[in-house]
Amino acid sequence: MPTPADLAKLGVQEFVKRFRQEMVPLSNRFAYFSVVPLAEDDVKEYLEDPIAALPPVLQTALSGVCILFVPYLEKPGGGSEVVTFDPPAETVRALSASFTSDGDPVLVFAIKDQEVADYHYFFYRAIAGITTEHFRPEKLAAYYALLREELKDHIHGELEEEGWKLKQALLQRQTDARRDTKLFRSYARQSLIDTLTLYLHGICCDIDVESGPRQLPSRNLRQRLELLHDIFPPPDSYAVFPEELKG
Repeated sequence: MPTPADLAKLGVQEFVKRFRQEMVPLSNRFAYFSVVPLAEDDVKEYLEDPIAALPPVLQTALSGVCILFVPYLEKPGGGSEVVTFDPPAETVRALSASFTSDGDPVLVFAIKDQEVADYHYFFYRAIAGITTEHFRPEKLAAYYALLREELKDHIHGELEEEGWKLKQALLQRQTDARRDTKLFRSYARQSLIDTLTLYLHGICCDIDVESGPRQLPSRNLRQRLELLHDIFPPPDSYAVFPEELKG
């Protein structure tokens, strides 16, 4: 087994190449490797539970997902993430990285000094990104149609800062915000990632949505989540909405 000194400052893509053959299969769709020792309970919290909560139709669409756990990630200015065993400065610290290697999605997570609940968020955000890029476009058309309805009705707000900024750029630079342009597609993609992250995270965990002046109104958020519920029904025995818990 390589020592920490051997792996220090190793780029994430080189890290994957180094340990590709040591990946532990979880199923025919997921495999993992960790240089951080994981107890049996850790494997359940970090892998088994969050994967089990993924909607079956989404799991079917995923293939060859490689998950790697490292102590810390550092992202130097202008470069890609590197693995480090010492805590990096906050200004260059990264919590996750995702890319494709030999055609397979690769998700790298820094888990030292990070709460499991925070890791779950980054895990589902990475899965949402993969889904947005690779899921059948026709299955996601209804979401983009819903966004166009929101734009037509001048619905204020978004879920995350990046989506908010892209929405403002779209509204400021495009007379008809619903028109299919590069600006609209950038905004729609980010909006879907943010909303799908919230939906997937909500299947697995009990989470709250922070309110604020830039937050999407609750009725519109509910419409988005109901639509994603139709596209990606949760696994049996998992609830998304409060009334399902009561049932």
